[in-house]
Amino acid sequence: MDARVTPISLQTCNPALSADWDAYVRHHPDGTFFHLSGWQRVMTEGLGHRSHFLCARRGERIVGVYPLAEVRSLLFGHHLVALPFCVYGGILSDDSEVQQALDREAQRLAQALNVDALEVRNRQPVHQDWPRKALHVTFRRALSGDPETDLNAIPRKQRAMIRKAISNGLDHSIDTELHDFLDCYDTSLRNLGTPVFPRRYFRALREVFGNDCEILTVRKNGAPVASVMSFYFRDEVLPYYGGGGQLARQLAGNDLLYWALMKHAGERGARLFDFGRSKIDTGAYHFKKNWGFEPKPLAYEYFLVNANQMPDVNPLNPKYKLFIETWKRLPLPIARLIGPMLSRHLG
Repeated sequence: MDARVTPISLQTCNPALSADWDAYVRHHPDGTFFHLSGWQRVMTEGLGHRSHFLCARRGERIVGVYPLAEVRSLLFGHHLVALPFCVYGGILSDDSEVQQALDREAQRLAQALNVDALEVRNRQPVHQDWPRKALHVTFRRALSGDPETDLNAIPRKQRAMIRKAISNGLDHSIDTELHDFLDCYDTSLRNLGTPVFPRRYFRALREVFGNDCEILTVRKNGAPVASVMSFYFRDEVLPYYGGGGQLARQLAGNDLLYWALMKHAGERGARLFDFGRSKIDTGAYHFKKNWGFEPKPLAYEYFLVNANQMPDVNPLNPKYKLFIETWKRLPLPIARLIGPMLSRHLG
């Protein structure tokens, strides 16, 4: 009997469904780390956002998932997003019938919640008639697992920066605590004029994802220079939150950071290095291209409900220029005090 004869039922994810949900994501060819059910808890406990994780079933079998969360802000508006603070998202489904059922339910939900817009962070275009931003690209490349092969795949000038970092006496380690990572990352965000995240967000990521959320830190004489929090999914590694201060630039700390991660991840069995998204023609964009990664466009699409145009909450928007320049001058303790009140709405 054709499974599609069985009616599709829709429900929201709950703890009893989490194991089956994650098994579905891990086996789906388009599944990503950001489709995992653990993000439901991260959104709620780490950021204080209401989640709407939709699950489609035929009988007892999961045939589709769609993680969504609601971000409500007086400053930046009210949005339903798949998924805030995540670079990829959208619907995973067995077939077009399931995809359409989840799509209709998300649009119905967006209208019922009276949001400004539903934002879907697809890798590939889905809705030809929805407004779409051509702002972000992603960088992904294979790892062989052999350090010499992976080093030789990096362009010559970037290899020279790695050797410079090593000659500067830097070393690295895998950390179990957040302290040094947060010192590096918070400093980096403040220097970019970006509000820092709540501590509880990073604690939630570590608690929810366990060994699949790992910190690698580069040090000079024991002092942290640069640090990165990475996610592991199937055979992929995703360096996600990384940064350092002035010393990292002087000592090529970030160059050693990502090379050390490539080697370590290869030893863990990772065969794909996902350098994450960047805005086109920014410093991060050019840094990743220098490693030999080729950018691939991301298809972020919008279903407008109350808004009449796509939201534009990003640091390239000229109206945020004064705020960014002011934020760069804040003492780090002040940035840490007030930043979390803003950053949780900027996903």
